Amino acid sequence: MKRIVLLLCSVFLLAGVASAAELKVEQGAITTQVTNRAPVDEVKSTSAAVGKLFCFTKITGADADTSVTHVWYHAGKEMNRVTLAVKGASWRVWSSKSIQPELKGEWKVDVLDAAGKVLTSIPFTVN
Repeated sequence: MKRIVLLLCSVFLLAGVASAAELKVEQGAITTQVTNRAPVDEVKSTSAAVGKLFCFTKITGADADTSVTHVWYHAGKEMNRVTLAVKGASWRVWSSKSIQPELKGEWKVDVLDAAGKVLTSIPFTVN
């Protein structure tokens, strides 16, 4: 009986690991605006006068409600952290960050799964 219980527990644990491994960022972009749940452009480099930028991500592979976190970095320093709900197998989410004129340089947004694993990193430059 103990073996059956252990076997069932192992199967459920492995199933949980497999479904977490399937979560991925199908599309990720830094953009100046999100319209109709889609980015209007894709920014690789922009002026500090932009004012505000968005990190848009299309998440696929979720088989249960979960979350992703957008972590905004400037010159290696964390500037903002936003946790966003993912409630479907294909789900679009975005966060935003006000860009101050003095914050020129290299930026990136890391997209993390609910366990904190980096799914992707999206770099951009503010001139």
